[in-house]
This record gives sequence, structure tokens and C-alpha cells, in this order.
Amino acid sequence: MAEFIQAAKPIIGDLEREAVDRVLRSGMIAQGPEVATFEKEFGEHFAEGRETVAVNSGTAGQHLGLLASGIGPGDEVIVPSFTFAATGNSVALTGATPVFADIEPDTFTLDPESVRAAVTERTRGIMPVHLYGHPFLVDEIQAIADEFGLQVFEDAAQAHGAKWRGRPVGTFGSFAMFSLYPTKNMTSGEGGMITCANGEIARNARLLRNQGMETQYANEVIGFNARMTDIHAAIGRAQLTQVDAWTAKRQQNAAVLDAGLGQIDGVTVPAVREGAEHVYHQYTIRVDAAERDRLRDVLRDEHQIGSGVYYPIPNHRLPSLAHFAPELHLPETEKAASEVLSLPVHPSLTEGDLERIVNGVAAVLSAGA
Repeated sequence: MAEFIQAAKPIIGDLEREAVDRVLRSGMIAQGPEVATFEKEFGEHFAEGRETVAVNSGTAGQHLGLLASGIGPGDEVIVPSFTFAATGNSVALTGATPVFADIEPDTFTLDPESVRAAVTERTRGIMPVHLYGHPFLVDEIQAIADEFGLQVFEDAAQAHGAKWRGRPVGTFGSFAMFSLYPTKNMTSGEGGMITCANGEIARNARLLRNQGMETQYANEVIGFNARMTDIHAAIGRAQLTQVDAWTAKRQQNAAVLDAGLGQIDGVTVPAVREGAEHVYHQYTIRVDAAERDRLRDVLRDEHQIGSGVYYPIPNHRLPSLAHFAPELHLPETEKAASEVLSLPVHPSLTEGDLERIVNGVAAVLSAGA
């Protein structure tokens, strides 16, 4: 039987092991010099030198970034519903209200007109997601923010190295959050990064991640323990030296999949808007809703190919978040949730793997025709 092709495959090698050993030998395991160096290197690599704050998860980064930017009870922040629940959760955790807007059908990112329609007198910000590694429509979203005096917060959890009109994501909003979860384009084992537009937001985030103190025992605000360890930072630093090559491989793999899958009736391959550089955290196709689950199951069971549905339940339909959006109908979001399937695109795929993926999809869909 052919080896199973995993939907995602984190790459952990000798560089990461050596980095962890270096920290363990040093005896400084909690937040320390590795974290500070990782913050500087990450900001220089991905965010044009923006001041960067490391935390223990992407969700913590999003939550603390919002708090550091002044978001709290009584405020509204417009978010997509077609994303992981952490986007809406992080708004709700500040005491603010997540307001869900619809998506563009090609990029799966926030639809500017739906955002405009969602603005109220309580709106303080917009938090779009660079979903799957494709930048949101920055120009249009920023124009709406400027018109209504709103902040933009970037959910860049899946978009390390993505660009819009040549400028890296993570440099547009008051803050941006990058996730370092194991399946992301690079990892620190677990963790997140907040890239900050100014020193005030960065200082607030540092206070909030460390029990509200910058000087030991001199607590200035009520904070959290959201610190990154030096062990995780060391893994992240090792990954940072390799991520550009991995991104290039993802893009090459996506081009091969585009060429093959684009010839199959009933398959819509990922769009890339003019001016966007897609980093393919996920390679997400669309197929008829009646075929999607069968395609996923048969690829897994008969062709030994993993895949994933991101995301099967829109946030505004989740039991945890639905009370924020009673009776809300987001047609493009709901349609996408029934049609999307993310296929393997990770850097470990071989030419043979890519051929198997294309042939597997073709076989399943032709059998169902």
C-alpha cells in the first residue's frame, strides 16, 4: 500500500534539536535572551523591523494585541465568520463584541462591502484574516477604516511571508498576530508573535503577557502569563532560517497542483489576486457541496491522501459565538463552508505525491460524475 500523504507535516530536524539542547545546557529555560533575540529576528524578517512581542500562542497574541490597542467592553470589532474560532474568541475575551461579515468568494477573505454594511457607532476596529496565506484586500479594507476612523488589526496566523503590492503582511495594522503552531508555515512548537505599529502597543502587550509588570513585582496593570519560553524561541529561531525555502517549495507545489487540478471539471483552484503573494499555508479548492465530503473520504480511504475542511461551521453558527449574531445570514461564507477542501501542499511532498493528489482527485470526481 502506498504511504499515506499527510495533510500537514511539520518539519523538525537537527537544527531545532541543537537549538533546544543549547537552551537546556544554558540553564535559562523561561523567557530570556532567546525570546528577545527571536523577537528582533522575526520582526526584521517578516515585518520590516516592527517591534515584535513573543507570546505563548497565536490566540494569546490576538487577545493581547486587541487589549493593547484599547479594545474592551462596549466596543465592536468586525471579523470574518469564515475562519478559525480564535478570531472571534479573541474579540469576545476582551469584553468587546465580534461582528461577523461575509467573504469574497475567490480569496475567502473579508468582503469590503460586507464590512462597510457592518459598521455602527460602536465599531472600533476591523480584524481581517489573511486566510490560507492569501492577503486580505488591504487597500479596500484600509479605506473603510480611514473613512470611519477605525483601527485595522491583522490576523496573519497563516500568512508568514505573504505580501500585498510588495509589502509584507504584518505591517499594515495597529498590530498583527502570527501563529507559530506546529502546522503553520513555521513553528516554535507553540507560540505567537505580535508585530506592533508603535511602541505604546508593544509596551502594553509586554505588560499584559507578564502579569502586568515590566519591572519585577512592580505590577502596573492586571495581566496574564502569556510568556514564550526560551526553548520555544530557540526552535522558532532555527525555523526562521529555513522558512523562506519552505515557502518557495509550497508555492512550487501549488503551481503543480494548479496545472493538474485546473484541468478537472468541477474543481476550482485557489485564486491569487493581482498584487498578492500567496504563501499557501493551505491549498484550498472548491468542489460541489454534494461531492466535497465524498471526495475527502475517498481520498483518505482509497488513495491514502489526507485533506482537511477549513472551516465546516462558520463562526456565526458555532454554539459558542452564535449569540453574537442571531439570525445572521452570510451567503458566501455558508457556501464556502460546504464546498472547500484543503489538499496537501507542504514542503515535504515529492513529485510523485503531487501526481498522486491530482490523479486521486480526478479519479474520485470522475467516478461520481
